[in-house]
Amino acid sequence: MKLHDLKPNEGSKKRRRRVARGIGAGQGKTAGRGQKGQKSRSGSGGALYRQGGNLPFYRSLPFKRGKGFTPINRIIYNEVNVETLSAFKAGTKVTPDLLLEKNMLHKSKHPVAILGRGEIKKALTVKAHRFTKSAKEKIEAAGGKAEIIKEDNKGK
Repeated sequence: MKLHDLKPNEGSKKRRRRVARGIGAGQGKTAGRGQKGQKSRSGSGGALYRQGGNLPFYRSLPFKRGKGFTPINRIIYNEVNVETLSAFKAGTKVTPDLLLEKNMLHKSKHPVAILGRGEIKKALTVKAHRFTKSAKEKIEAAGGKAEIIKEDNKGK
């Protein structure tokens, strides 16, 4: 076999349709574009980023900032306040599973953050993914422990 013997497979190459070459060709006169209007004219299709009078997307980006876009790697936490932990008996090990069992979490797949609103008088061992400074101080002042659970990419 030589280079000049090579041919494409049968049916793999198709001839280009030659439009606007007379009525006998089947695509004459308007060449399938219809009569008048923007789409019948040459050069139609417009500018790539034109949005028909709207402010183009790339120009509106500086104004979007926090409104239109949420960061894709943002972690959403289940927020539990210290005052809600006072529902448990003293000496209880409070874990995300226990909080879920007691219907104190919004979504089970999100990690838990303990916030510092309210007071706590009972000594509890609280395990969560995050603690605020005030929450940790209040739990430890009541004689309890605040243990951080390692992040396992929950809530992404």
